Amino acid sequence: MASNYDINELKRRMQGALGALKTELGGLRTGRASAHLLDPVHVDAYGQSMPLNQVATVSVPQPRMISVQVWDRSMVAAVEKAILAANLGLTPSSEGQVIHLRLPELNTERRQELVKLAHKYAETAKVAVRHVRRDGLDLLKKLEKDHTISQDDHKRMDTEVQKATDQSIADIDQLLGSKEKEIMTV
Repeated sequence: MASNYDINELKRRMQGALGALKTELGGLRTGRASAHLLDPVHVDAYGQSMPLNQVATVSVPQPRMISVQVWDRSMVAAVEKAILAANLGLTPSSEGQVIHLRLPELNTERRQELVKLAHKYAETAKVAVRHVRRDGLDLLKKLEKDHTISQDDHKRMDTEVQKATDQSIADIDQLLGSKEKEIMTV
């Protein structure tokens, strides 16, 4: 077995691409409320830019509503401004220290745009997985050329890399399928 080759490291890198895809898909607005929709929002608070979850509690009391409980009353206007500036298509309405965000119904055209965007994210993740595979295969070729591993080991490890790649691609397709279903049936 080669000392430089580690299938677990390749799998970890492939899982990294999958994790990035989950994050991107989580940010897609599907018409169903999710606290993760506000993850990209940064508030100018106390002289610096802070993530929304560091100045308020985000909750989902109803399927089509997000509630933002601002901890400091003086920050309510800044939080509203940050939500509007994030360009999420959400209009905040505040009652004291609580900001309510209603999610409007998505029309068919917008749903199809979101599905296209989800496909784009998935393709980017697949490309990242293929790059990891290429790196692994290049390393195996180099190790065989340097006579660090035998031809048989190279073929066996090559199969391992391909299996890991196939599994990651299948995971990406499964994630995409469930997100597409969620977008179209909400």
